[in-house]
Amino acid sequence: MCCLLAVLLYGCASPTDKQIHTIYFSQCTGLDLWRQKMLAEMRTELSLHSDLEFLYTDARGDSRLQVQQISRMLLEKKIDVLIISPNEAHPLTPIVEEAYNKGIPVITIDRKTSSPLYTTFIGADNYEMGKMAARYLGSVFHGKTNVLEVMGLAGSSPTIERANGFSAGLADFPNIHLKDRLYGDWLKTTAEARLEADSAELKDIDVIFAHNDNMGYGARMVLDKLEPGKHTRIIGMDALPGHGGGMEMVSDHVLNASLVYPTLGKEAILTAIRILNKETVPKENILKSFVVDSNNVQLMKMQYNKIVSQQNDIEKQQQLLAEQRSVYRSQQIVLNIIVISLVLALVFGGLAFFSLKENRKINKSLEAKNSEIQDQRNQLIEISAKAAEATEARLNFFTNVSHEFRTPLTLMLSPLSDMLSREKLSATGIRNTKLIQQNTYRLLKLVNQLIDYRKIEIDKQRLKATENNLVSYVQDITNSFTAHAKKNNVHLYFSSPQSSIKVWFDTELLDKVIFNLISNAIKFSREDGHVTVTVGMSNDNQVFVKVEDNGVGIYEKEIPLVFDQFYQADNAPVIGSGIGLSLAREIIRLHHGTIEVKSQKWKSTTFTILLPIGDQHLGSVEKAQDSSMQDSHQQLDIYQGDLEKISYDEGAAFTAPKELSVLLIEDNTDLLDYLKEQFSAHFEVFTASNGNDGLSQAYEKLPDLIISDVVLPNQSGKEITRILKSDFRTSHIPIILLTAQTSIEQQISGLNAMADLYITKPFHFHYLLAGVNTLLKNRILLKNHYSSEIPQNEKPPVARSLDKKFLSDLAGIVEQNLGNEQFSIEDICKLIGISRMQLYRKTKALLDCSVSDYILARRLRKAQYLLKNEDLSISEVTYMVGFSNPNYFSTVFKSKYGCTPSEYRRS
Repeated sequence: MCCLLAVLLYGCASPTDKQIHTIYFSQCTGLDLWRQKMLAEMRTELSLHSDLEFLYTDARGDSRLQVQQISRMLLEKKIDVLIISPNEAHPLTPIVEEAYNKGIPVITIDRKTSSPLYTTFIGADNYEMGKMAARYLGSVFHGKTNVLEVMGLAGSSPTIERANGFSAGLADFPNIHLKDRLYGDWLKTTAEARLEADSAELKDIDVIFAHNDNMGYGARMVLDKLEPGKHTRIIGMDALPGHGGGMEMVSDHVLNASLVYPTLGKEAILTAIRILNKETVPKENILKSFVVDSNNVQLMKMQYNKIVSQQNDIEKQQQLLAEQRSVYRSQQIVLNIIVISLVLALVFGGLAFFSLKENRKINKSLEAKNSEIQDQRNQLIEISAKAAEATEARLNFFTNVSHEFRTPLTLMLSPLSDMLSREKLSATGIRNTKLIQQNTYRLLKLVNQLIDYRKIEIDKQRLKATENNLVSYVQDITNSFTAHAKKNNVHLYFSSPQSSIKVWFDTELLDKVIFNLISNAIKFSREDGHVTVTVGMSNDNQVFVKVEDNGVGIYEKEIPLVFDQFYQADNAPVIGSGIGLSLAREIIRLHHGTIEVKSQKWKSTTFTILLPIGDQHLGSVEKAQDSSMQDSHQQLDIYQGDLEKISYDEGAAFTAPKELSVLLIEDNTDLLDYLKEQFSAHFEVFTASNGNDGLSQAYEKLPDLIISDVVLPNQSGKEITRILKSDFRTSHIPIILLTAQTSIEQQISGLNAMADLYITKPFHFHYLLAGVNTLLKNRILLKNHYSSEIPQNEKPPVARSLDKKFLSDLAGIVEQNLGNEQFSIEDICKLIGISRMQLYRKTKALLDCSVSDYILARRLRKAQYLLKNEDLSISEVTYMVGFSNPNYFSTVFKSKYGCTPSEYRRS
């Protein structure tokens, strides 16, 4: 059906349209009669060619506007041929050259530009027409004759050529004297004004030769006004047919004669068509002319009237053709609609028949499917029962595994507690033991949270609510955090307008929520901050528990996400597991309550728990008979483990400075402090806890080596590596990445980020230290290699492109300024664009020498070359290498090479 429709439509479609070519005609002198005839000829010829688009602009005497019009048209349209009639040659020359150089054919008509860069010129030979006018006067006047010449626009090529031709022609007729000349600018009014101003000269004039018929007509008006009885002969030029044209003026004896100047319109279009057809056209197309006077004017008018009549017939025929085309298009549309309707009817009929047939098949298959669905339903019931059994088995497995976790954790915590309370440990031993204990509590908390969340997730966690005093319950938990809050320099407050509020809740579950909220509030509070816990009654007969702090706060866009499972806020100062708040929300939901958060970044955060009063909302299975409270000592230890800050000995800050320095970038405070303590025995250590701070420290300190975690706030370790390795100030620094991302793909990604070493967690410190020492030793070997090449003219084989560029730039700048005794390190800093300290550290890292030593070595090497190869005095060499005193130069040279410059030259 679709193929039939396509064939029918194709058969009714019109032939493929021809390619449309655009011809643009620009003129500048306004639509005088001659240009009206020229434009009419163009449109007449274009009417015979439907594949041509014609664009036309007129600047009306403003050459600058004509240039703007052509520029805009070349920019906005795709012009195939440019036809231009310039008013002045010089202003239009650049734009014509631009179009020609772009490959656009340019046809200049009537007037040329000042350049030969155009395709072809169409026009009459103005020089020859000037001579023709002179010859005509010579044939008519045999006695002494005075002539006045009224010329066109000053500076235009037709005016110049016609005037030169007229003067050359008069040279053959000594009886004819050119008495005066004036410019009429091609306009009747201008010619009249100029002739009236020069009326004294008109008395002796026998003939006036005007460069066009309009100015000749203006001359006749002035003569009839000033000397009505005198019949001075006037010869014009153009001889245009029609009303107001030169032929009519000759016929009416306004002009005595006029030279025919071709209107050029038809020839311009025909030439453009030849160019579009890839035919060769001559550079110059000069059209012939002749004189129209009283002897042939009537014959010329008759021929013109016949041409006009034929043109009118052509236009009528074209109009009839256009009407026929319109009728044809309408009929074609109707035919297409009929064909489409017929095809659609056939299609819909076929579809209806097909649908009826398919419905019968569907009805037959529905019965079979109904039976199959019933069987599947029975299978689903059986599968659901098996899935419930599998879920129960999975929960049991999860519970057993969690208990397996708890056993070794307990065996770790008990000996640690005994060691801390009984063993006599060194300060370092105590710190390390507390660090192990703290992270063991963290692992135990994570295991407990995972188990609780899993129970709630599969609906196995049941509420065991009893009626208790919520005020004293929350106050006891708050008081247990007082000591740790003081250690963290945080003020912890509790307030309640009531001394007792009876609420039904599960004491074993709700304490996990309160512990988590207070612990988080203290962790995220700023130095000398405060945390306030409030219990009270709300207006809608609910009890609320608020935990408010003035810490870092939460971004507004992150507030809806804080209770999502495993969500961690970007740029958080403390990294957690992302389970605590999600578990808190599920526990509060078990209590038929709500928990919400309000926060302003960098100001405050408030978590609010709302619990219903009474027990009407609880089912019988959600109530417990025993109202005794569980001992929450272990829970307190678990949640306060995150708040314990292990103090490290800061005495290392006052030890002797180390030769090499290391920058540590790690967001885990415990790991950062541990690595700092371990590395402080060997290196000067700088630390940063996020990506942005790490980048700042790297640029400011320029350490000898950087160790960074991969997952960091602000900037990841890989991003830091790419940035530092792409900056020539820090590209030489070895970088080690530490990460828990252990897959081969992730390790390859780290090395592709230009890291020098990629170590996965957990790692052994001595292995990390060995990697650091190896990288630094390799860097020292590379320094020695660079520094040994300082005197050589060859560039050192630098492994990194940025280091190579730095050394190349440094050598070039120093070499260019060797003779400048005022040249200083500040000049190098300005030219390279780095600070003095960065320049010193970069040069020391790559060349193992100071900048001053490097400049001095280059100057002495240059002096050595000049003494050996050039016939210069010692003083001349001294000043050429930037020394101001020959004696000082000799002293330095001798200390370097063991002989004076004079001795070196003699040897």
